[in-house]
Amino acid sequence: MGASTPSFTRGLAKPRLGVAQIVFFVVAASGPLYAIAGGISTTYAVTGIIGVPLSFVLLAPVLALFAVGYGVMSRHITNAGAFYPYVANGIGKPAGIAVSFVAVLAYNCIQIGVYGLFGWSVADFLRQKAGIETPWWLWAVAILVVVGVLGVLRVDLNAKVLGVVLGLECLAIVVIDAVGLANPAPGGEPLAPLDPSNLFVTGVGAVFALSVAVFTGFEGAATYGEECRDPARTVARATYVAIGLTAVLYTVSSLAMAVGVGPSQVVAQSQQNGPGVFFGISGQHLGATVTDIAYALFLTSQFASLLSFHNAVARYFFALGREGVLPDALGRTNRRNGAPVVGSLTQTVVAFLVVAGFAIAGREPIFELFTWLGATASTGVVLIMTMVSISVIAFFRGRRGPETAWQRLVAPALAAVLLAAVLVLIIVNFHVVVGTGEDSPLRWILPGLLLLAAILGLVRSRVLRTGKPAVYAKVGGIGTTEVVR
Repeated sequence: MGASTPSFTRGLAKPRLGVAQIVFFVVAASGPLYAIAGGISTTYAVTGIIGVPLSFVLLAPVLALFAVGYGVMSRHITNAGAFYPYVANGIGKPAGIAVSFVAVLAYNCIQIGVYGLFGWSVADFLRQKAGIETPWWLWAVAILVVVGVLGVLRVDLNAKVLGVVLGLECLAIVVIDAVGLANPAPGGEPLAPLDPSNLFVTGVGAVFALSVAVFTGFEGAATYGEECRDPARTVARATYVAIGLTAVLYTVSSLAMAVGVGPSQVVAQSQQNGPGVFFGISGQHLGATVTDIAYALFLTSQFASLLSFHNAVARYFFALGREGVLPDALGRTNRRNGAPVVGSLTQTVVAFLVVAGFAIAGREPIFELFTWLGATASTGVVLIMTMVSISVIAFFRGRRGPETAWQRLVAPALAAVLLAAVLVLIIVNFHVVVGTGEDSPLRWILPGLLLLAAILGLVRSRVLRTGKPAVYAKVGGIGTTEVVR
């Protein structure tokens, strides 16, 4: 008998993804409907600030500036690890490995946090519609299994699923937004949420932390670079489209939410009803049937986000395992469909352990699991984007090419400064996000996890450099179009 064909290989699926499919992945990761009904209502509730719509207006140009350098880097470096090869090629390999550890933690946090929201959303829907009491963790674990199974299937199959879900939820958003804006609640100034004086108050950093969490996902295009038909153009274009689409949706929707229930009431309503504040607008003006359909799409939106972030985390594990930064087994993919199956299974196990831990401890799924992990993730993402912006400048220094000064220096420098300012605001106001006093250790423990991840990354880089120099030499280089210097 001949030798059997191995089940695993070291490469991802053959390039088959275009701009539209990548947009499906990254926008679905943001989960527009879940981000609006769940994330934005939570931002209103936790911070007590009505200037949430303005935060999206201000964040979008900053993210666009980041995308300039991010996009031109994608022309030179194609790697499923996305952020960390950029930093490894720009600042250096120790910084790149440190960023990779922060990225793994941050993206696991945002993905796992959504399980809490999903579990609460299903349990609340059954309680209101059928009078059935079920634990939130039951539904969190159920969808965790579904996502885990889909995570080991073909990547283009997942893109088709996400495309259908995304189109339907965007339609629901537009309809509810139109109704909210067309039927302002009596009393109050409808445009008050866009007044800077209603944003730049105590706790503004918490607004930016949660608003960045809502945006998180747009920057994930590069993780699919090795599976794109034309990564030199696809990654940048998909990123710009994702930023533009989500910025418009979140600004208009957060304003429509405030207008529909009244700017003076949106905080109290959000604290009392959570995601129900958005669907309450639909229920008041469109009826129960339309609202139930929209709520069903709210659930599928969360599913789409879970699946998209799961795919991104699995590819981070794959890239780090392939290069020897993490255990070698993580660098294996399924020979038949190219899915990073070991990384996918690892992410599923990690998610299960965290969800189980919160459930056993009796913690609250939205204002603790979802909010705590989401804020931690967004803090990590802002830190990583700042490092990437600096890396762009370092990468192109002294390097000739078609890139303009705006692309290689000016835009990345502006992005780095502005992102650093946002990061400081987030950390200073982190106690507002977690709902504790300024002296609570929790306000430092959660962002401290990111610092710990970075330190572990630096230690790992030192270990590789001294103990496995051949492996260290390849960090950030496998799968790229250029050799790391």
